[in-house]
Amino acid sequence: MLPARSFIVARVAIVPVMKVLAVVVAAVAVGSGQSQSQPPPFSVTNRTVAVFATVTQQSGRLAPDLDRDQFEVADNGKRQDLTLFANDIQPITIVMLLDRSGSMRANFARVEAAAEEFVREMLPADKARIGSFSNRIQIDPPDFTSDHAALIAILQRDLQEEGPTPLWNAVNVGITDLLHQQGRRVVLVFTDGVDNPMNFSNHNNSLKSVMKRAEEEDVMVYAIGFSGDNGPHAGGYPGGHGHGGGRGGFPGGGFPGGGFGGARIYGGKPFDEGPDPGLKELAGATGGGYFELMSTSDLGSTFKRVADELHHQYALGFTPAVLDGRLHALTVKVNDSSMIVRARRRYLAEKAGT
Repeated sequence: MLPARSFIVARVAIVPVMKVLAVVVAAVAVGSGQSQSQPPPFSVTNRTVAVFATVTQQSGRLAPDLDRDQFEVADNGKRQDLTLFANDIQPITIVMLLDRSGSMRANFARVEAAAEEFVREMLPADKARIGSFSNRIQIDPPDFTSDHAALIAILQRDLQEEGPTPLWNAVNVGITDLLHQQGRRVVLVFTDGVDNPMNFSNHNNSLKSVMKRAEEEDVMVYAIGFSGDNGPHAGGYPGGHGHGGGRGGFPGGGFPGGGFGGARIYGGKPFDEGPDPGLKELAGATGGGYFELMSTSDLGSTFKRVADELHHQYALGFTPAVLDGRLHALTVKVNDSSMIVRARRRYLAEKAGT
């Protein structure tokens, strides 16, 4: 268990984006109880930029069977030749972060059960740690594991009691935990409120700082937000769940902001209710996904949807022409304009030797 202020993390021993990246392509049999086989991993040089992309149809259905020549990747607007392409089911390393704010108290058991759905979807090569954020940021077990029983036991017994919502501090700790892991590194965060760390005001991370760090370290962020009855329009917004879905009510909850109170401000303007709007921005920038839910009945299926997306992303890679130590704009497209592509929007073109 981490101490109360363990989320104050010095930036040391950081693995640069442009260092060696290993993409393990796993051919996984579909269906329960079937075995997983893994061909040898691709060898990727330290000048390869790896980009993971999710492609969906307009209906939201995944499109996992596209070919290499259907993709176009641009670096600062210049099209790149793909030196890496894979569309097989691929392993993930993930930190799952669960909000334990006071407004979630009535739904703790439902969230835990939904998170278990994600764990059960994990493949043999996947690894995870389970975190909760409240009065502190606690992540278990000490090392990443593929042991489903151990992870489910953490969900059932080791999550902390209710408290405030140190949202961005928690995401920052999740990024730190992933720095020395290879392949795809993912933070999955669930919350019903805005960032509200309360008594940690002198040592807090901001959305801007966390987003920049996630981009520089190539960490993908997925977010599931709950729209709660925390504001004057609770239950009054239309919408559903999905990437950027509308806000609405759900049973339970009580504290404004998903924590212990405080003004709800985003972009210099107040807003009424729901999870922090920065979640959608962070997920979009890092190539993840954002789902905003109106009902607890959607929780289990949404956690499973995240696992399914992560297992069916495309691995793309190219060799950059310029290593200038700056963040470069990335654009990923497919030749079918009816499809939607999600991938990280920037990467750090780190200079050799840094």
